[in-house]
Amino acid sequence: MARRKYSLRFDNLREKWILKNDMSEKIVRIFDTKEDATRAGVLRKALGRQGGTVRVRKSNGVFEEERTFPNME
Repeated sequence: MARRKYSLRFDNLREKWILKNDMSEKIVRIFDTKEDATRAGVLRKALGRQGGTVRVRKSNGVFEEERTFPNME
């Protein structure tokens, strides 16, 4: 099974950080700050037991890092 892929990026209209499923474009969670989203355990909890890969972007949209969370099922 393919690993689920997500993006964490700044949404200029909402002025919030959005964690979105790359395939469905569905918003998984909205954060006030990037620090809130990337704090230890927060992304893992947002993805749930199925895990996945999150591409984290800077506020200007440039790729910063990728974080992978294994499937825990």
